[in-house]
Amino acid sequence: MNILISGASGLVGTHLTQMFGKQDDNVVFLGRDDFEGSQQEMADKVEKADVVIHLAGAPIVARWTAAHKKAILNSRINTTYLLVHAMELAKRKPLMFISTSAVGIYADGAVNTEKDAQLAEGFLSEVCQRWEAEALAARSVTKVAIFRFGVILARDGGALQQMLPPFKLGLGGPITGGKQGFSWIHIDDLMRAYRFVIERKLDGIFNLTAPQITDNALFTKELAAALNRPAVMPIPAFGLRLAYGEGAVSLTTGQKVLPERLLNEGFEFRYPDLKKAFGELLT
Repeated sequence: MNILISGASGLVGTHLTQMFGKQDDNVVFLGRDDFEGSQQEMADKVEKADVVIHLAGAPIVARWTAAHKKAILNSRINTTYLLVHAMELAKRKPLMFISTSAVGIYADGAVNTEKDAQLAEGFLSEVCQRWEAEALAARSVTKVAIFRFGVILARDGGALQQMLPPFKLGLGGPITGGKQGFSWIHIDDLMRAYRFVIERKLDGIFNLTAPQITDNALFTKELAAALNRPAVMPIPAFGLRLAYGEGAVSLTTGQKVLPERLLNEGFEFRYPDLKKAFGELLT
């Protein structure tokens, strides 16, 4: 297969490139210059692709200045619009378009599935909803799958690697009491889910989270236990607000999400709970 990936330099894109390379698939990348250049040139790249995977997006966990909020929106919504337009221009259409979203679209509290969900209010959910709407416009030309990511756990980057230093020193703890949901997925299961959806030519919305209902307190407890360290240093909300301003909401809120679509389609998680995930990631 020919795979076209935007945002390939990030954690997910790097792992996808490695996975497809092992399968002898041909991977081509879309970079910033492609989105700032000619739409016809992008369409020429799209014409050669069997599957288009869109991952581009500015970091969410950051201080949300007006400029950074604009970057969060533009790096997701504008790029998706341009990519969909390129697919419309392409003479040969891709067989599938997989776009990214996040579980931040959901409200905290109740357990959310793809069919039974309560959408949140606020900037993060607005970004996800607008992002998905742009991606779904590609349904006029190809199959569209949208992956709503939970927190991705990996050895070589992402949230876990940022958490490990304080936890190893015994300075970890729950954020603002730890009652907020914490939906996560092991990077290996995420890669296998991409392959699963592509091989079965599935479309629609997919929650990319492990099938274990987790809150921040349980995540903290399991991580500390896996490291054989205490976790008695709670992180207050005001400290995060000092560091991140409005952007602290990305850390002080959370969601409880189940991957109902994947489970119903027969996908089997290799790492369905935190004990198994940490057992592999921290050895």
